[in-house]
Amino acid sequence: MRVKTSQERRIRRHRRARRRMQGTPERPRLAVFTSGRHVYAQVIDDRHGRTLASASSCEKGFERPAGARGLEVAATVGRLAAERARAAGLDKVVFDRGGLTYVGRVKALAEAAREAGLNF
Repeated sequence: MRVKTSQERRIRRHRRARRRMQGTPERPRLAVFTSGRHVYAQVIDDRHGRTLASASSCEKGFERPAGARGLEVAATVGRLAAERARAAGLDKVVFDRGGLTYVGRVKALAEAAREAGLNF
């Protein structure tokens, strides 16, 4: 039996969760992705295949807090995504952690989005 890499295990967890989770126009999906350097968040309506709001740490004009490391950057992205979603008239979302474990940057992003007014 072949040992699976951490990336393969993450993709398997994500596919398993996505079978039951779908973003609707009333309650879209807040999808989170993290790379080694950046954090991305998208609010997605799966029925129409549209991204309603997004934020990332690599977008042009992103204000990285002075001396900020991973958790602070993720929290900033979470607040920015929540503000943009609320500006689009959304306050309820389904949280899709993308097969990632709910610790570190994923948890910081989720908590900041909740504090900024998103319910999930």
